[in-house]
Parts: sequence; structure tokens; C-alpha cells
Amino acid sequence: MAELHHSLIKVRRKIEQAARRSDRNVRDITLLAVTKTVDDAAVRQAYDLGITDFGENRVQELNHKMSVLPEAHWHFIGRLQTNKVKELVGRAFLIHSLDRWTLALELNRRGRYLGIKVPVLVQVNISAEDTKTGLSLDDVESFFQSLRDLSSLQVLGLMTIARQSSEPEESRPVFRELAELRNKLNRYQGGNIDLKYLSMGMSQDYEVAIEEGANIVRVGGALFT
Repeated sequence: MAELHHSLIKVRRKIEQAARRSDRNVRDITLLAVTKTVDDAAVRQAYDLGITDFGENRVQELNHKMSVLPEAHWHFIGRLQTNKVKELVGRAFLIHSLDRWTLALELNRRGRYLGIKVPVLVQVNISAEDTKTGLSLDDVESFFQSLRDLSSLQVLGLMTIARQSSEPEESRPVFRELAELRNKLNRYQGGNIDLKYLSMGMSQDYEVAIEEGANIVRVGGALFT
């Protein structure tokens, strides 16, 4: 617990400093603790230290940890297979990885069946890496035009992943472009679309992400290792 507490203090201090540098209110920024490979005891310790939002990239692991800590907000941050949708919808607080039309249709269908709205972020592959999923910039606008017809989806923002790098500044253009894209897409606001979240930044670059407008940062290694 002591080591985790020390790491959390360090991360929160950096979040506060980044918020101050960008003239933002730190209370508007959600620290999302990524618990991939983290055991149940450490997750409980993190919650007891004040973390309320956690992220998993596998449906089975999210459902397990949610059963251990149901009072937390559990976010799904991995690539979602359509055959796993029924195991996730109605359980995840927010799905960060809507990246294709077939998945949008399946999420909407499941939400309609359950009579609920499915909260999602649209994942955009800003860095245009072949190894990353997400919509290309060229496809985003037409995707949003179509999303307006899927009334059981609640589209709450955008997510991206920058290139892996030891230099945080290399991520800045990616984050800045996602923020600019959100501004362009604001004309679709209304109905089932409310673009209030930018989920971007991980352990190596979350400070830069905050400076560029992130209000959800996904931090794992800086907390748990």
C-alpha cells in the first residue's frame, strides 16, 4: 500500500501541475487507473486510496474485477470484438474503443434490447499506425453522420493512442490534432452525441495530453510498477 500511495501522490501532483500549466481545473480531469495484470488486492488498495475509475482491455477481466469492486467505475479500453458485446453492455461505465461500423451496430442493438443507452468514445487512429485500431481521419466525419441514427448509443467523445516513445513531446501533435478534431465535430452535438470527453495520454505522456485538452488520462505503469 505504501508504494502505491507514493506513486499515486506523484501522479496526482503531475496532473495538478499539467492542469495549472494549461489553466485548467484539475477536478475536470479523470485519472483512469489501468489494471491490466494488476491483482485484485492492488485494485482494492487503489480504490481505498481514492481512485474511482479503472480501465481494463479484456472483457473477461473487466467483469471479474467488477465483481470484486462493483462500486468503482469500470471502463473498457481494449479492442472490443462484436461477440463480446453482450458481456459488456450494461456493465461498463464507458467503452473507449468504438472503432468500426459493425461494432456500432452491435452495441446499438444490444442497448436497444436492454432498453439502455450505451456510453462510448470513438477511437481515432490519429498517428495512422498499422498496428493500432481506430478510425482514420478521412472516415471520422461520415462515421459521425451515421452515428446520429443509432439512438441507443451515447457518444461522449473521442479516444486516441499516440506512438510509443520515451519522449512525451512526440505525442503532442497527436493529442493536439484529436482536440482540434473534437472542435470540428462539435457541429454534430445534440441527440445522442455529446463530445465532452477526450481520452488520451498514458503513463509516458499524460502530462502532455492534459496540456492539450485531455480530461481522461489512462495511467497504469506509473501507478502499479
